[in-house]
Amino acid sequence: MPRAPRERVLVSKAVRMARLLRVVPMEREFGRRGGMDITWLTDRIAVGGGIWNAENMSAVARAGVTHILDMQIEFDDTPLARAQGIVVCWNPVDDDFEPKPPEVFQRGVDFALRALEDDTAKLFVHCAAGVHRAPMMALAILCAMGWTLDDGMDLIEGRRPVADFADVYVRSVESFLAGR
Repeated sequence: MPRAPRERVLVSKAVRMARLLRVVPMEREFGRRGGMDITWLTDRIAVGGGIWNAENMSAVARAGVTHILDMQIEFDDTPLARAQGIVVCWNPVDDDFEPKPPEVFQRGVDFALRALEDDTAKLFVHCAAGVHRAPMMALAILCAMGWTLDDGMDLIEGRRPVADFADVYVRSVESFLAGR
């Protein structure tokens, strides 16, 4: 279900927050023609769909991605990424519209924050389609970095219109954040 429109004040606050956190407008580096589905949320965090093969993994490496947080249960990227020198955290989650346990978020957030300690690191968070699980985890990461839930959702939805924040997944993120 779509969320109600935000007040102008919240939008301008989100814009100020984005500028403070070095969010830069970035075009999609790959369209469907290139086989990859990747959307840059910030200059160092991207969200998208499955990689699936060595050619696409090479494209991800060429984009400068150094770390992958793979949320899909369908496929483990680790063997493909190893050949490119990309570090992977396979954090498989089923897209079943059931609540997700805090451990899933903790594992992903810990991996992401460790990776982003290196100023040259670029993180790609993905699932099979980049619609539910990857945006859900990207939201948890942004919130762990100090974003509000609403501002994080606005950023993700603004950059990646196909992102769909199912209520159960948003509640799962909220539950994780409350327990931190």
